[in-house]
Amino acid sequence: MTDRDLVEYLGDLGVAPREAEAFQVLLQSGQRTVGQLGAYLGWDCEEAKKTVRHLMDLGLVTVGGSHRSTVSPAEPSIALDRLAHARSAEVQQAHLAALHAYREYRRCTGSQSTDELVEVVTGPQIVDRIWQFERAAESEVARFDSPPYHTDGGANPIEVDNLERGVKYRVVYSSSAVQNSAYYAVNIQPCIAAGEEARVLTAVPVKLTVFDRRLAIVSMSSVEAESNESLLLVRPSSLLTALLGLFETAWSSGYPMHLSAQVPPALRPLQRRILELLGTGVTDDTIAQLLGISRRTLSRHMEHLYLLAGAANRFQLALYAARKKWI
Repeated sequence: MTDRDLVEYLGDLGVAPREAEAFQVLLQSGQRTVGQLGAYLGWDCEEAKKTVRHLMDLGLVTVGGSHRSTVSPAEPSIALDRLAHARSAEVQQAHLAALHAYREYRRCTGSQSTDELVEVVTGPQIVDRIWQFERAAESEVARFDSPPYHTDGGANPIEVDNLERGVKYRVVYSSSAVQNSAYYAVNIQPCIAAGEEARVLTAVPVKLTVFDRRLAIVSMSSVEAESNESLLLVRPSSLLTALLGLFETAWSSGYPMHLSAQVPPALRPLQRRILELLGTGVTDDTIAQLLGISRRTLSRHMEHLYLLAGAANRFQLALYAARKKWI
C-alpha cells in the first residue's frame, strides 16, 4: 500500500485530508511535539493543535509528555473498526432514506403497488436484511422472540450497541426461548443487562420485529413450521398498524423479566436474576439450569428471598415482589 493509498483509505472512512496527512507523518517518523508536527507540515500552531485534537477524538493518536505536547500514533485497528462501522451505518441509513423517498414519490404520484408494501425475502438475503435493519434502528425496536432463528440463535451485539446509543428495545419472549439455556446465556440475559425491557408469554402469536414503527419483519415461529426459509417485510400500511396493535396487546399481557430500581440493593446479582426468572413461569430445575447452578444452591438463595419477603412459597414471593414494585 502506498502513502497515497493510505490517505485515500482514511478519507473513505471519513478522516479529513489534513488529519490523514498528519497521521501518515506520525506513522513514518514516530512521536513528535505538536510544534514539530506543525512545522514539518507547514502549519501554524493553532492549525496543528486543532488537527491533533481531531485525531485524538478519532482515537488515532495519543498525547503525553510533561506538557501533554508529545503526539504519538495509536495502534489504529480499534479506531478504524469504529470508523468503518460508523460509515457502514451511514450507508445503510442513506439506503433506507433513498428507498423511503422513492416510495413517498410513488405514493404521491399514485403509483404505489401492493408489492411495495409487502416484500418476500428468501435464502441468504434474510440474515443480511435482518442485520441491516437492526443497525439502522434510530429510536425503538419492538420484537416477538421465538425459535427457530434465522441468525442461529447467537449473541446480538448490535442490540447491545443500539441500547448504548439510546435505542429503546421492548421484547416479548416465548417460554421456549427463555427455557433454552444457551440462548438465555448469550442473548437474552446480556440484552436485559444492557437495558432491554423484556416480558414473557407462554407463546407469541408470530415472530415479529418492528423497527421505528415504520418497518416490520415477520417470519414463522416453531409453532407454525419446522422450516424457517422466508421473511416478510411490511412497510407503512394498515397491516403494519395491525401488527403494532398486536404487539402492544401482547406486551400488556406479558410477565416482566427485568427488575425495577426499587429492588433492595443488598440482593446479590444471582438473587436478582432468580427474581427475574421467577416471573417467567419456568420450573426451579429450569432456573437452576439457566443460571448454571445446582438445585441446592438455588434452594439456598430462594430461602433467603422467602425470608426477606416473609413468604412461604413462590406464589407469595411473587405477590410480595409485585406489591413492592420490584418487577
